[in-house]
Amino acid sequence: MAARKPAKDQPASFSWSKENKAWCEEQLKKYPEGREASAVIPFLWQAQKQEGWVSIPAMEAIAKQLAMPHIRVLEVASFYTMFNLAPVGEYFVQLCGTTPCMLRGANDLKKICEKAIGPQNHISENGKLSWLEVECLGACCNAPMVQINDYYYEDLTPEIFEDILGKLSRGEFVEPGVFNAKRHTSDPQGGPTTLLDESLYDGSAAKPIRKLPNSDPAPVK
Repeated sequence: MAARKPAKDQPASFSWSKENKAWCEEQLKKYPEGREASAVIPFLWQAQKQEGWVSIPAMEAIAKQLAMPHIRVLEVASFYTMFNLAPVGEYFVQLCGTTPCMLRGANDLKKICEKAIGPQNHISENGKLSWLEVECLGACCNAPMVQINDYYYEDLTPEIFEDILGKLSRGEFVEPGVFNAKRHTSDPQGGPTTLLDESLYDGSAAKPIRKLPNSDPAPVK
């Protein structure tokens, strides 16, 4: 994986909101004295929730807050791809392009992103949307799929996906989940095909448990 670098354009400063400052103080109580640096990941995540991305001033503020070198905070933020090192849209679309999704139509979804948003890492004119192709998001049963902010949108078709992006661009909420009316969550399309015998679940197929002789080891003297 290529090194991830912070954006060239950075804000002049960073400060926690009143609510997040209180949140940070509460979180630090969970860590022993001298171990505050262990909070770096939740602090980076909270900074991203507040700003939409993690800027260098945010990393510097967190480093000072946790009494750790700035370079250590940068190392963590640049290693974990869940941290955005550059601004993203209000709705950040992460499109899975790994093999299962690719075989199920991820390339068609990419074309929708390019049409509705523009190239990767580009923020739409109204600031609502940006997108990036990523590696497996772990929802292979429901391919193709995307993650938008914290939520999964699965079993997508180009038409459904374009409609979702259109609604988000207009500021409309779209309920996440599975977009295949024939499928319940990650079940096979049309319903389960195995383990259908009700006796497997009502206890009638269970055999009595045979009591074994006492096999406890002799006590140690």
